[in-house]
Amino acid sequence: MARRGCNIYLRKDGRYEGRVVIGYTESGRLRYKSVYAKTLAEVKRKMEELYSLRDRVPPTAMRLTVREGCEQWLAACRLRVKVSSYANYETIIRNHILPKLGSVSFSELTTAKLNEFVSDKLAHGRLNGRGGLSAKSVRDIMTVFRSVEHYVSREYGLRESHFTMPKAEQRQLDILDSCERKRLEHYLTGHPSLANAAVLLCLYSGLRIGELCGLKWEDIDFENGTVSVHRTVQRVNRHGSSEVVVGTPKSKMSLRTIPVPSFVLERLNQYQRLGKLYLLSGRSNPTEPRTMQYRFKTILKHSGIRDVNFHLLRHTYASRCIELGFDVKTLSELLGHADASLTLNRYVHSSMEQK
Repeated sequence: MARRGCNIYLRKDGRYEGRVVIGYTESGRLRYKSVYAKTLAEVKRKMEELYSLRDRVPPTAMRLTVREGCEQWLAACRLRVKVSSYANYETIIRNHILPKLGSVSFSELTTAKLNEFVSDKLAHGRLNGRGGLSAKSVRDIMTVFRSVEHYVSREYGLRESHFTMPKAEQRQLDILDSCERKRLEHYLTGHPSLANAAVLLCLYSGLRIGELCGLKWEDIDFENGTVSVHRTVQRVNRHGSSEVVVGTPKSKMSLRTIPVPSFVLERLNQYQRLGKLYLLSGRSNPTEPRTMQYRFKTILKHSGIRDVNFHLLRHTYASRCIELGFDVKTLSELLGHADASLTLNRYVHSSMEQK
């Protein structure tokens, strides 16, 4: 039964329910939001908070849906982030956030609802319907949602939720061991080709695959023995289709010059072409990373090495530098990390020989 004039009800489960008018539906009828508590005093306190929010925030903001908030946030992001970053945000929102939360208004979202959303993604989040996403993937999704929610809070005064981020365990860093590294080098040097010389370059410079594809002959200083990173190549997904994009590297620190051993440059010098052409393709258009990844898989197969990702060359380079006594600050600059702590946390682990 309702308490007279208060819109407070005692439910059958023993809890109190308070109803607050927060606006009107499209047909002009009153729109309510309910709060719940075990005591009358507590439900009144929650209702007072909701009244305060209602008086401070326009009715249109109270009806703002997650879809509308995401659209506004993406429009703002387009003005300040790289094309690849925007495409990643848009994909996460379209594939994961909107199907479940798009029609829900921010004023209706609760911590419990969002925690339920997180649990569902961990259990059933894969787009192919075959199980759940990793904690790392779900954290990426919720990081985007948190940014959208922060934007909506700043623009409309709506209160942010306090959902729980899933804990992602840090995986042990995988690298090529000494036997694999020697086997790979033996194959690369014993079978001369431009692709093999490029893989050897990455093994001795820590270049990312996109940075390798973005190299032009003019970026290699054969006289001083260095390679300069000015651009990166990525395949970006947009609304179900993809395109190859040439852009600036990952961060300002990724714009860097790396010293390279002379024997690596000697092998590259055998294939030298016009300066403004891309190193791998020899044309004005770059080779895309996916093509280089396929070539690398073929090299691994011929070398008798397990199937690994191209990025493992970068990890192997960094770990080898640490073994040889590089200081963390120098290695951080060679890798193009924005923060030396990333290098410290990811690569600086004492080996059994050091122990």
